[in-house]
Amino acid sequence: MKSKSSKIGGQAVLEGIMMKHEDEYAVAVRKPDGEIFVKKEEYHSVFGWKKLTEIPFVRGMFNFVDSMVIGMKSLAFSAEFYEEEEEGKKEPGDAEKEERKEKLFMAGTMVIAVLAAVGIFMVLPYFLSSLLKPVIHSYALRTVIEGFVRIGIFILYIVLISRMEDIQRTFMYHGAEHKCINCIERGLPLTVGNVRKSSRQHKRCGTSFLFFVMAVSIVLLLLIRVESPLLRVAVRVALLPVIAGISYEVLKAAGRSDNVIINILSKPGLAIQKLTTKEPDDGMIEVAIQAVEAVFDWRAYETENFADRSNI
Repeated sequence: MKSKSSKIGGQAVLEGIMMKHEDEYAVAVRKPDGEIFVKKEEYHSVFGWKKLTEIPFVRGMFNFVDSMVIGMKSLAFSAEFYEEEEEGKKEPGDAEKEERKEKLFMAGTMVIAVLAAVGIFMVLPYFLSSLLKPVIHSYALRTVIEGFVRIGIFILYIVLISRMEDIQRTFMYHGAEHKCINCIERGLPLTVGNVRKSSRQHKRCGTSFLFFVMAVSIVLLLLIRVESPLLRVAVRVALLPVIAGISYEVLKAAGRSDNVIINILSKPGLAIQKLTTKEPDDGMIEVAIQAVEAVFDWRAYETENFADRSNI
């Protein structure tokens, strides 16, 4: 059965899942006492002009930033259930102070995360590949090697963090998120049993987006050549919005197409998802289902897109 894009996406958080559809998102968290808590909110882009998130090849970078913001907010919310509660005394105005501190912390964390990502995944591979200049004189070949070094660092990073227990559980929730979306997009009723049978890999996953970013960067850097090492680093940083824009369009095309070429391009990202997703337990699937149902009417979607339900 051919899948049809539901335009729903999500992210695993601490002991829970965030699901987003259109301008609404919901975070479902399994609390320490076993109860599932769901918070639903509208999301307004951090960019004042919403059109920026809709223009092809421009929207990629802006949607990526929005995704980081909503992801950080959702992660911070889920962490609140597992923080040790401080006893006592909150004076008037403490709530506002805490909110301001949280916003500053989120902004600082995002800046540090972006700078670290640029340094590790863009600048470091360039310097490592440049060490080969005495033996490999071809700029094009060194650029291709740089791209593979970048992909290798990315995979190594995933392998290393996946050894952490908390990350393993997050990857299980990530699997539950994908399974729910795949279940819906194949026209199956959203039940634990049907979700369990669905694939934990999805072509619109952020992991695939990051792979496309690394692949597209190889192509663009082959086309743009400068001699100064400092300018080469600057070009790699300056091209990030362009790379993100192209990668986002490829990802969107992958999400709504079963074209043979698109499917081939998607395979490496899907393969890497075997590292970033794990099989969830039924409790995690229940959390994912509640997150979906808070923002998305899957019954109406399936009635509209899968009229012949008798074969399901």
